[in-house]
Amino acid sequence: MQENLTNLEGEIIDYTFHEGSKGARDLLVIGHGVTGNKDLPLIASLAQAVAAEGLPVLRFSFSGNGFSGGDFRKATISKGIQDLKSVLSTADSLGFRVIYAGHSMGATVGTIVSSRDDRIHRLISLAGMFNAKAFYDREFGQEIPDSGYMWKNQKFPLSLAFKKDLELIGSVIEDACLVQVPWLLVHGMEDKIVPIEDSRQIFNKIKEPKKLIEIEGTDHMFSGNGGPAMIESVITWIGSTLQPKNA
Repeated sequence: MQENLTNLEGEIIDYTFHEGSKGARDLLVIGHGVTGNKDLPLIASLAQAVAAEGLPVLRFSFSGNGFSGGDFRKATISKGIQDLKSVLSTADSLGFRVIYAGHSMGATVGTIVSSRDDRIHRLISLAGMFNAKAFYDREFGQEIPDSGYMWKNQKFPLSLAFKKDLELIGSVIEDACLVQVPWLLVHGMEDKIVPIEDSRQIFNKIKEPKKLIEIEGTDHMFSGNGGPAMIESVITWIGSTLQPKNA
């Protein structure tokens, strides 16, 4: 794959493509969470493991993150939605059917896009942040937008645009109820950033086919043994949903 990826504003979307089996029609696209990028260990490890099973993978950084173009202060869920749609357009032009996996805020983006865009054929949410406003209030409510920083890290200024966007989105429960594709949710039971109740609440509302996997002893980043467990869960689920019904 040697395509230049840009969003609607002409900003470069940095990505890494992992070859799978020759002629494979399905493609796993992976999006990251707040302050993340495509090269985070959990993202890269998942991509490499899935590609080793024969499925092509594209992991990308939302605009303003990693080596993608754009200003981090403008990196919101709404802008991430447009970034993902640009990736979907490229994948569609190359004849791929997309399975989308989003971590944390990337799962929020995936939920909203999947509710309105039939170019996502399977959906995976990893530690999904489904209550955007509650997340903002919990993690950044004590900071002053356009003056403070995310988790006190000066590399990641907290913008008023980010705050307003998460407040406007609020919860994605209504969007989730509109999703029509098979959906896997994976969440660590020790997640202190996004409580596992977020995934449980969404799971109880969404349509079949669906599956929720709760991993004991791991956190928001699937640290320790949580990483291999998350990867195995994703690979097993993808294999089962793509397997022909008469196989």
